[in-house]
Amino acid sequence: MATIAAAIFFGVLIGLLLGMVGGGGSILTVPILVYVIGLGVHEATATSLIIVGATALFGAVPHAMEGRVRVPTALLFGGSGIAGAFAGTWLNQRVDGQMILLLFGILMVVVAARMAFGHRPKVDPAEPRKTWIVPLAGLAVGVMTGFFGVGGGFLIVPALVLAVGLPMRMAVGTSLVVIAINSGAGIVAHLGTGGFDVAVAGLFLIGGAVGGNLGGRLAGRVNEAKLSRGFAALVAAVGVFLILRNGAGFA
Repeated sequence: MATIAAAIFFGVLIGLLLGMVGGGGSILTVPILVYVIGLGVHEATATSLIIVGATALFGAVPHAMEGRVRVPTALLFGGSGIAGAFAGTWLNQRVDGQMILLLFGILMVVVAARMAFGHRPKVDPAEPRKTWIVPLAGLAVGVMTGFFGVGGGFLIVPALVLAVGLPMRMAVGTSLVVIAINSGAGIVAHLGTGGFDVAVAGLFLIGGAVGGNLGGRLAGRVNEAKLSRGFAALVAAVGVFLILRNGAGFA
């Protein structure tokens, strides 16, 4: 019962953060699955793909209904990420769990820094588009998805804005479809490992649906800049914890 309650509670928390902050909220999923729920590292990264992929897919529906998804771009970006997701999964199964968490901690610190100090990319109509970046970025994000069990929206959105020239709202909607595609590929790649905890993923998704709805309602009532900085501090703190906890063995 304690595990069920914890899974639902943290599902609500992650959904709440996603609803209020947007991209990046799901990066807390793997540490919670490992240190709170008690899953093994490889099982946590695989299970996270179900949570991240389903959350992205649900989130993409209202964007698609409002015409904020560029389907050809999503298919190009996501299609190039499929090979990366399989490669990342292959690496995940061959790297020690402690090393994965150490690298994950470094990733969290980088994401936190981008959230705290980065600026939303803006489209310059006079700047030529570098569309060749899209498949390369898609491949890199796919590897990250398969290896860490994260969506990679913090990389997808800037690439779509700067390389393709999509407006921010269109880039956000399109990125959710890309995340769903990459997560789906990662899930397929993990099928042979038997490393999923479907019950835990389901509980997270139930809590996430509740939290996401509440977060969406609260989003317009809070200071977005302060909230983003506060969340970035939380992500950085968890990242530092992972680095200190798992880096000692490699010192």
